[in-house]
Amino acid sequence: MTDRKWSKAVTIALEKPEEWVVIDTTQAASWALIEDWPLEEATALDRALSICADVISGKRTPEDARLAFIDAVKEAKIPMKEE
Repeated sequence: MTDRKWSKAVTIALEKPEEWVVIDTTQAASWALIEDWPLEEATALDRALSICADVISGKRTPEDARLAFIDAVKEAKIPMKEE
């Protein structure tokens, strides 16, 4: 379940402007949120981490994780490509 591709990937510039990273699974989103996120404590970040954990344990859908991840991206003001 954790490595199931999302319906639509989220492309963000996580570390440097114009250095795009494609996030397309809940596992990849979790790693990005934990390892590379510019914010330490933030509401959408915490919510996204919680939802990713729920998806990994089978309690929620991958789409829930994708939407929560997008909210966290916006909260952190990380550049995101609109598809």
